[in-house]
Amino acid sequence: MSVLTDTRPLDRVADFPAIPAGWAYLDTAATAQKPQVVIDAITRAYDTSYATVHRGVYQRSADMTLAYEAARRTVARFICAGSENEIVFVRGATEGINLVAQCWAGMQLKAGDRILLSMLEHHSNIVPWQMVAERLGVAIDVLPLTDDHRIDLDAMERIITPAHKLVALGHVSNVLGSVLDARRATEIAHSVGAKILIDGCQSVPRMAVDVKAIGCDFYVFSGHKLYGPTGIGVLWARPELLDAMPPYQGGGSMIDKVSFAKTTYAPPPGRFEAGTPHIVGALGLAAGIDYVESIGLAAIHAHETALVTRTREALSAINSVRLYGPADSAGIVSFTIEGVHPHDIGTIFDEERVAIRAGHHCAQPLMEALGVDATARASFGVYNGPADVDALVRGIERVTRIFG
Repeated sequence: MSVLTDTRPLDRVADFPAIPAGWAYLDTAATAQKPQVVIDAITRAYDTSYATVHRGVYQRSADMTLAYEAARRTVARFICAGSENEIVFVRGATEGINLVAQCWAGMQLKAGDRILLSMLEHHSNIVPWQMVAERLGVAIDVLPLTDDHRIDLDAMERIITPAHKLVALGHVSNVLGSVLDARRATEIAHSVGAKILIDGCQSVPRMAVDVKAIGCDFYVFSGHKLYGPTGIGVLWARPELLDAMPPYQGGGSMIDKVSFAKTTYAPPPGRFEAGTPHIVGALGLAAGIDYVESIGLAAIHAHETALVTRTREALSAINSVRLYGPADSAGIVSFTIEGVHPHDIGTIFDEERVAIRAGHHCAQPLMEALGVDATARASFGVYNGPADVDALVRGIERVTRIFG
């Protein structure tokens, strides 16, 4: 366990005013708590510098426009995009996926085409494709998992055909913590001419992401899992794809010229950002990125890996506990306790001041594949330390005492 001593400085709980002493918050995969620097950035934006963007000629509006577009550049740099114009601000990863489903897949796919997903996808990376498939007569195929609960890329090589026009896969499973070899998945997709979308919600808070090195076509993530605010997210796409996509919504800001005879649209990313944007959300997201980068993603990944190792070692020693996911899962540990519903586990943990998630985690097809209705899930962030793992273990011990 010496590695945990080495990573102890990443126990940054003092940076997070919403985490009181003695409360173990282990639900970061659902949403991350916010550091004071993010809260301060949001407060300043509303308190001393707020104005609308892009259309005001007065100085405050011009300053806020500069800050908003600087946030876009921060995001572009963070994921190694080629240009800030490849970054579309959306409400979250769910809206980003829906945008691609409607404006790319809905325009490019036709009856007889196929979409390839995996068994571990979040509902937000399943349902939008089902909606498109039903409307267009497109078929959906599903990749199985390996024995250690990873997306089976060997099976992908066998299953994929030129009829598959789109692949959509999670970079890190929100249930299992398993990490996709995104570069290899992209190469397999491109080998048959398919486009690939990567859901990066669980990857960007805990590992470096380089969309150019991955080579994917679309990448999405949400701000609130990255220590930023809710209601803001990112769609990155190759510029030639964005250029060819029609608008997602109509309204102000996304236009070039409007007349009753004809309306022309702004180039990306403005084309996809109709209406007044979530200005302060973008600034808060940029502050979250700055915070993560000040710690270092390599250090965060090492820290969370050490906590996962400690957790899995402790839980594997308890006979009634069953673990899911690979041993090297990224920041997430899902488990069940024999004879106890995960909701009961979560309730008892709450009494012990330990916050975990219990349920199907918006991944019902995965639950069915695992042969369970639900799991309990502990997920880590930069504010967690060994004491939180110990509190988790004490909670399990209490559960086993109550249920015998």
